[in-house]
Amino acid sequence: MYNSLTRIQNVFGFFTTVAFVVAALIAASDFTSPRTPSATVKATNVQVVKGRPHYYSTKKEEYAIIKFSLDADLSSLFTWNTKQLFVYVTAEWPAPPPTGSGSDSDSITTNQTNKAVIWDAIITSPSADHLSNLGPAALKKLRRAAAGKSIDPSRGKLSLKNQKPKYQITHPTGRIAETGDVALRVHYNVQPWVGVLAWDQRDLDLGLWKRLAGGVSAAFELPALKRKDGEGKAAARKAS
Repeated sequence: MYNSLTRIQNVFGFFTTVAFVVAALIAASDFTSPRTPSATVKATNVQVVKGRPHYYSTKKEEYAIIKFSLDADLSSLFTWNTKQLFVYVTAEWPAPPPTGSGSDSDSITTNQTNKAVIWDAIITSPSADHLSNLGPAALKKLRRAAAGKSIDPSRGKLSLKNQKPKYQITHPTGRIAETGDVALRVHYNVQPWVGVLAWDQRDLDLGLWKRLAGGVSAAFELPALKRKDGEGKAAARKAS
């Protein structure tokens, strides 16, 4: 009963219990840190063109290019337990009304919203800068700026002007021009060292964690398809 193997098992079991309790306390400590994120986003330039949106696309289709401006203060999301913050911007618009008849077509399109990510970024905490895909010079600069700081107040503050999107917007139908009620929305995901992932709060406050203030642009309409000069002249001659 008291051989070496039994003692090793007892020590290991005690160690895992203590580690679990410490991890639970660390994860619970996040709820004691206030979170007051805010963001303002707006579309600055919108174009719809026809072509191959990706190098692997097999056919030409309409796709939208949305430039935007973003001012966000997500610094309160960084605590000593924050590993990194994933921020992304989506373009969202309601699904068109059903074209068929019957309950099946109504259930397919009711309360559905199209969503497409147009830009994203990963912001690491000072303790996780070594995980960033950065060059030696940029990493050295980050470490110098974060020296002696457990929480860097400048982390999570974004100011983007007329930012180019990383991804174009397409639609399974291949047509997206003149789509209405499009809005940009800011999202975030907090990834802690220990604990569960926390997504952006939209509808309610959770104790000291406040919902994201703002973060939604005014609705706008995607423009008509942008034609090349040659196509425009050909269409004008055909019309005349």
